[in-house]
Amino acid sequence: MAVLSSSVIDNIKKWKILKLLRFSVSISSLIALVLGLTITALLFSAIRRIEYNQQKFEFKRSAELRLQAVNEGVEDAISGLRSVNQLFVTAGLVSREQFRVFVQPMLERYPYIQAFNFHRLISDAERPAYESEMRKRFPGFSVTEIRDGKMVPAGTRPVYRVVDYIEPMQGNEKAFGFDSLSYSFQNAAIKRATETGLPAATGLLRLMQEKNTQQGVIIIMPVYRSGSVPKSAAARREAVIGDTAAVFRAGDMIEKILISRGFLPSPDSGISVYAGDTPDPANVVFRYDDGAVPHRMPSIWPAWLWYDNLDNVSGRIAVAGTQWHMVVSATPVLFMQNHKGSLYVLLSGILLSILTAAYVYALVSRQATIERVTTERTAALQLANSCLSKDIAQRINTEKFLRLRERVIDASANAIIIINSTPDYVIEYVNPAFERITGYSSAEVLGRSLNLLKGNYRDQQNTEAIRAALREKREGHTVLRTYRKDGTMYWNEMHLSPVRNDAGEVSHFVVAQYDITEAKRHEAELEFQATHDVLTGLANRNLLRDRLSLAIADSEHFGHSVWVLFVDLDRFNVVNDTLGHMAGDKILKTIARRLQSTASEVDTVARLGGDEFALVLAGRIDEGLVVGVIHRIITTIAQPLTFEEHEFSLNCSIGVAVCPTDGRDPDTLIKHADIAMYRAKDLGSNSFQFYTQTMNERTLDRFHMERDLRNALDRGQFVLHYQPQVNLHSGHITGMEALLRWQHPRLGLLPPSHFIGLAEETGLIIQIGAWVVHTACSQNKAWQQAGYGNLVVAVNLSPRQFMQKDLVQSVAAVLEQTGLSAEHLEIELTESLVMTDIDHAIGIMHDFRKLGVKLSVDDFGTGYSSLSYLKRLPLNVLKIDQSFIRDVTLDPDDAEIVQSIISLAHNLRLHVIAEGVENQEQLAFLQGRGCDSMQGFYVSHPVTADLFTEILRERKCLPSPIEVPYGLVS
Repeated sequence: MAVLSSSVIDNIKKWKILKLLRFSVSISSLIALVLGLTITALLFSAIRRIEYNQQKFEFKRSAELRLQAVNEGVEDAISGLRSVNQLFVTAGLVSREQFRVFVQPMLERYPYIQAFNFHRLISDAERPAYESEMRKRFPGFSVTEIRDGKMVPAGTRPVYRVVDYIEPMQGNEKAFGFDSLSYSFQNAAIKRATETGLPAATGLLRLMQEKNTQQGVIIIMPVYRSGSVPKSAAARREAVIGDTAAVFRAGDMIEKILISRGFLPSPDSGISVYAGDTPDPANVVFRYDDGAVPHRMPSIWPAWLWYDNLDNVSGRIAVAGTQWHMVVSATPVLFMQNHKGSLYVLLSGILLSILTAAYVYALVSRQATIERVTTERTAALQLANSCLSKDIAQRINTEKFLRLRERVIDASANAIIIINSTPDYVIEYVNPAFERITGYSSAEVLGRSLNLLKGNYRDQQNTEAIRAALREKREGHTVLRTYRKDGTMYWNEMHLSPVRNDAGEVSHFVVAQYDITEAKRHEAELEFQATHDVLTGLANRNLLRDRLSLAIADSEHFGHSVWVLFVDLDRFNVVNDTLGHMAGDKILKTIARRLQSTASEVDTVARLGGDEFALVLAGRIDEGLVVGVIHRIITTIAQPLTFEEHEFSLNCSIGVAVCPTDGRDPDTLIKHADIAMYRAKDLGSNSFQFYTQTMNERTLDRFHMERDLRNALDRGQFVLHYQPQVNLHSGHITGMEALLRWQHPRLGLLPPSHFIGLAEETGLIIQIGAWVVHTACSQNKAWQQAGYGNLVVAVNLSPRQFMQKDLVQSVAAVLEQTGLSAEHLEIELTESLVMTDIDHAIGIMHDFRKLGVKLSVDDFGTGYSSLSYLKRLPLNVLKIDQSFIRDVTLDPDDAEIVQSIISLAHNLRLHVIAEGVENQEQLAFLQGRGCDSMQGFYVSHPVTADLFTEILRERKCLPSPIEVPYGLVS
């Protein structure tokens, strides 16, 4: 019993000691845990503060970007009004139709503009006449004002500011005719705009056209009397005749601007805009807010610790002389949504503290753990002995799988190499794809070092990635330009993967090679096509703009000039029309090579499209050097070209713009060079012009004329005048020449010299010429049916018309449609037109003769025709130019020339018509020399079809001249 009691006591003591030890270890682990959590909390707080400050900075920068975007968008919208106002400054008081056409694109570009207006100032004395004139087009029209909430006729006052033009009219009918001076809300803005000449904005107002609650703002710009440039406020008030105005839906404008810049929708911020210097809720223009309520932690915690509660950012928006207020607010979010660093520190610290405490606590039970592990390992050995048979079966299955994997590697289309991890990297295996791709057999490489293939990787920049992966025994990847055994090159995408043994050590590497040659070639083609012209191989517009941007940046840094040359081939369309587009493409390639030969290595030659090219000459400070290059370009292009035994020459026109004088960005320089090129074309072929500011005005005039010309045919503005042709033997009218006129709505009746050149250049001459032929044939057929005899109508063809491939077929179709016999139509060709390409001209003329149409050469004697060619031309009529007839009775040389032409024509069995006969002496001379027919002012000026009908009705021989206005003279 004594021994038993002693044993029990010892066990009790041991248990108490063990319990005390465990308690001590638990206290230590708890202290470690508390200390770790304290350090974690301090570190988390510091990093969280840094993140919060960074978030404040980023939010402020983002808010400033939104403010800048709104300012730029508002200014861009106001620029639309400036353009409308500039239309009145440039063209004076434009028509209602011109106003509608001009503002239509701007309404589409700025959908938040309710309307563009033109307010006309009229006095009380002018009001009755104005309303009467307007009622002719708008029945019931009256100058109105708002009285007691209703639109009523305006009361009597000295001056009215009437909404005269408004676009779009639909939806804005209420505002049409409204007297804005009756609406005192706008008067301050009107006064400010009138006295400054600048845009002025009203305050917020309820738009009479708006159906919902959205408010708007009206921006006004004055229109002064044409030709006046008032310098003072008093002079401006005296000169003002009205104003242009744009009605903006203010909220829509701010919203569209923010959406177009990508700032809406914005779940992390709100935006409010107020019409005024302060954020007054009564003047709110726009508001976007997701409705989030700021989260507030208990006062014991700093506000920035758990949530991002950022201060609002405010700024001002300039709106046509007024200031608006914009506030950007941030949505409070939990810190972990935007800041991962402090969260990772917090979680890592907590986890590390727990692990440290657990480690301390684990020390107390280490012995028990050792005993438990010993028991478990013994059991594991017993289990291993029982599963030995299963392992053997599994090994057999593994060997089968390995053999299958080997067959898969052998069948791979990509090269596979297995090397060991020794410093020599000996090759132990290559698959058949390696032999096929590289040309090396397995016998040539097995057992040898991977360094054997170093020669394959010559001239490489990125082999270090593979070498580093081998040294560091990790995966690697690179793309190499590799060479086969026969020396041919192919692109190789190489992947390197380490293979570890049972001990976890790298024993081998697997190298996989993928042949990506075709993909690389396709990639290079796509890159080239994105930056170069496909036909000529020159730089395209995108690459030109990039290189020009670099040249401009260099010029700003080094202080030298950049020269932009815009080159356009003269009359290149004739090549396409006559020889076809295949010839045109070949010629463009030749021109491209010639342009490259004139440029230096640092210059850029680009094709912009069609027959337009551009050159960027960088670093040439001396203007004389640039002029030398231009002359070299003109001379080089003018060298003869040959295509299918056709030899011809091309000329060019060149426009020059200089940076920084003519612009500081690529688009401006290219545009100004283009304008200068058109000026060079106007001055004649084979010339060049430097850009000047006045060319912009000519370009605008040209734009207006071209726009009007494109609409003239559809609007029936072209008319034909007819000048009689009289037979000098019988004295009777036997035909007439059809002469084109343009009844321009603003410029009046225009002769062909004012617009035919532009029609030729734009290609509109084709449609206009077809109309002329059809109209002349129809009118001649009408005269014949009226019993005025078998008259012949002569129609002039332009060079571009003459080059049409289906010209003869189209004329035949007109004759069939109008019922006019071919022998009653005469086609007039100029001497220079025929001699441009004599063989082609003769072919077309023979086709006309087969059709039965008569042919004549106009202005004979003024060109450079050859008599040897003249006898080959299938002509019916020869017309003597009026420059020889003018002094035929005064200048013996002119008399001899006319006599010679008449004799030559008669010898060639041609009918002779003398142009420009103005008096009896000239008529007598021609009758005495046997001239066949004449036309000129002595008989009649060119007249309308109605007046020509009266001439035919009188049936007189050589009647007295018919008096017509001077503007009708050919």
